[in-house]
Amino acid sequence: MSIKSNIKKLLNSVPSEVKVVAVSKFHSTDEIMEAYDEGQRIFGESRVQELVQKNEVLPKDIEWHFIGGLQRNKVKQIAPFISLIHSVDSVRLMREIEKQAVANNRTISCLLQIHVAEEDTKAGFTPDECLKFMSDGIWKECTHVKFKGIMGMATFTDDANKVRSEFQELRQLFDKVKSDYFANDSNFKEISMGMTGDYPTAIEEGSTMIRVGTLIFGER
Repeated sequence: MSIKSNIKKLLNSVPSEVKVVAVSKFHSTDEIMEAYDEGQRIFGESRVQELVQKNEVLPKDIEWHFIGGLQRNKVKQIAPFISLIHSVDSVRLMREIEKQAVANNRTISCLLQIHVAEEDTKAGFTPDECLKFMSDGIWKECTHVKFKGIMGMATFTDDANKVRSEFQELRQLFDKVKSDYFANDSNFKEISMGMTGDYPTAIEEGSTMIRVGTLIFGER
């Protein structure tokens, strides 16, 4: 199937309130434009240099999401245009995003990256670390960083019950952070969880944003 038919099929199968992030890392601008021409506007990248190059040549109404680990020394390159950073996992990274947001006279939207999977390779705050980060309150000083929710990944496994329980854990953490710190902030509403292999389960457990690459663009 073509990219256009893949994206059309996906968008028709996902509830309208769930945002689809087309994971376009390592894919060409021509491939991105195929999805764009079918109405897709949110694309996810995880390498700064590749993202900057694509942003320069692709349509300006694309909403770029940074979905990988972000080095502090690279924030400056994407700060002028990034729509959402999914991977804030430390005070130091948050402070650098604040610094570059101020330099660009803009507010940068971010998600708190949460680690609930078993793999050590996955980054992010543990749920306990996230709650401590929130209670410490340093984030309130960063007035140009706008937290909009959380992001997490489930363990890569065939155990569907484990995947579901990890998504439930993410949802429960979101609910607690929302009620304790953002009860009156309507912008804190995103739960970014679910990828090509597990997004239907993620949506059932409350995901508002899925990150899908292979299902749209095929295998790299």
